[in-house]
Amino acid sequence: MVNTDVHQSAAEPADARTRDRVLEAITEGGPITAAQVADELGLTATGVRRHLDHLAAGGLIVSRETGGKRGRGRPARSWVLSDTGHDALPADYDVLAADAVRFLREHAGDGAVRAFAEQRVREVETRYADEIAAAGDDPRARTDALVEALRGDGFAASARPLQGPDDRRGRRTVGVQLCQGHCPVQHVASEFPELCEAEADAFSRLLGVHVQRLATLAHGDHVCTTFVPTTERSKR
Repeated sequence: MVNTDVHQSAAEPADARTRDRVLEAITEGGPITAAQVADELGLTATGVRRHLDHLAAGGLIVSRETGGKRGRGRPARSWVLSDTGHDALPADYDVLAADAVRFLREHAGDGAVRAFAEQRVREVETRYADEIAAAGDDPRARTDALVEALRGDGFAASARPLQGPDDRRGRRTVGVQLCQGHCPVQHVASEFPELCEAEADAFSRLLGVHVQRLATLAHGDHVCTTFVPTTERSKR
């Protein structure tokens, strides 16, 4: 008996590879019609249109009329990469940024890298300051405001309640765990942890409490997590 689940799961990567080829053809040759893509890649027009529909649904490509005609007088459509599609393409920005910081370290020393990291987060602090101050003095509310600010900068941030360990006085710290599921500078920070350290210091200043960095994407964890203490209570 044939295991259809295995065949279906094996077909999905093949579909993805073909879809990547279709996207590459549009990237390099757009505006381009489905028939032209099919001819270039040696695929059927029906198969190409299926991949085009998938890419269009994902916002990676957009169509436009070419002025020509196809069956029954309908205008022919050509395809081009959308702005979202351009953003999704691989780029060398990470490599360029890492090279620049590496050059800075080699020619000006570790202190220059730390100064750069601190200057970078100072600029972020300035942009976030008013929004977080408007949240009031409660660290929990300020953390929520920080989450929204981070999301605006592409950090995929979230926050959830968390209880910390008991201290020597028998108190349990109640706080919030700030999570960042995506970091735009992850690859650079993996080589230069000064970026993560400066960011944690900035969070402390913005939130008005001393935060503790628990994990980072740059160090191989699946998410950046920062513990933000909010209140303390005695154990009973």
